[in-house]
Amino acid sequence: MTSFDSSPTLTAWRALLAVAVVFVMLATTGWTAVRHQRSDEPRTVALAAWARGRVAGHALPDADAPPYRLAQFFATLTAAQRTALADKYPLVVGNLNGAPVTLRYRANRLAVAQARKVERQRMHDVRLSPDGRAEAVRRMHRFDSMLARGRHFLAFDPSGKGRAAEVFGSLDRAERISVIVPGVDTNLLTLERTGVKVNAAPVGMAKSLYAAERAARPSTRTAVIAWADYTTPAGIGMDAALGNLAERGAVRLNALLGALPGNAPVSLFCHSYGSVLCGVAAHELPARVGDIAVAGSPGMRVENASQLRTGARVWAMRDRGDWIADVPNLELGGLGHGADPVEPGFGARIVSAGDAVGHSGYFEPGTESLGNFAAIGVGAYDSVSCAAADSTCHETITGSRAV
Repeated sequence: MTSFDSSPTLTAWRALLAVAVVFVMLATTGWTAVRHQRSDEPRTVALAAWARGRVAGHALPDADAPPYRLAQFFATLTAAQRTALADKYPLVVGNLNGAPVTLRYRANRLAVAQARKVERQRMHDVRLSPDGRAEAVRRMHRFDSMLARGRHFLAFDPSGKGRAAEVFGSLDRAERISVIVPGVDTNLLTLERTGVKVNAAPVGMAKSLYAAERAARPSTRTAVIAWADYTTPAGIGMDAALGNLAERGAVRLNALLGALPGNAPVSLFCHSYGSVLCGVAAHELPARVGDIAVAGSPGMRVENASQLRTGARVWAMRDRGDWIADVPNLELGGLGHGADPVEPGFGARIVSAGDAVGHSGYFEPGTESLGNFAAIGVGAYDSVSCAAADSTCHETITGSRAV
């Protein structure tokens, strides 16, 4: 007869606890992938120059000042002064929450052009290894693509693996705004894809959602942001199992949301590890965020939706072929992300993923998953298809009927 002490279940839990302790010790002693920016990285250099800069004889505001204060600052400037600042400090102005949107677009286009020039030189730098020069080629091609006519970036930072946020539609005129928060392995080189799985990358996701929202309600002016402006975990490793990067990303997400122009309702669409970030950010979201929709979620670092402490509606979906279903939903010593959002007991509105294909297929055109996202994004809640586990997912929503 097997004793309780040697039961497979207890042995497994002991092993998991041991691993969790090691993971947390490593994380808290600086082992994880995140590092402080080096003093020679482009944005660090740009911020130092901004701190010394002046306009009309006055010092420039702190780049970390609240968005309302930065908005007030830019409102006091002439058009020529604003343009001059964007041209002189593009890597700063392009990332300032509170700066006018069109000014940020201008600044980031200049910053991307400067980054492309740097990579073009690095391509031929014999001091670099062959792999280093090959990466420079890939980055140069990425920046070429980002400079295509009609593209608008609300954020851009080439430091390290890089971050960016691209906008589709008019933020200034939008009646509904959607923000896509992607998961692991998101950086400048994976911002977009060509060929297969185009819609598995943030830019492809945003394009698909923007088109689907316009089709769902043509009379509504919408804007969609592909928000790849946080440091994501590299692969399915320790950083993906911990919440450190989600916590840092949540601060950046709420800063963005608090600075969006106008008062249009905002919906968040959070994929994979992005849903962890959205869960962490939830309790501080601006009131204009009415919906948080998660797909392929490993958890939101809570045990139920009420613990998110948000007034936003929480939606969840998962395709039956998504491998994330095999990830244990637990939280132990900081390891893991809590309960499964598609379990009825969690308390989210469970919607159908329809014919989505696997973990990265939720934004494929023509899928029920994308159609549901679009309906949520434009506020057409009656059009949302509930999952079998929650046939009333669109009930008790005031003003849900599409117009």
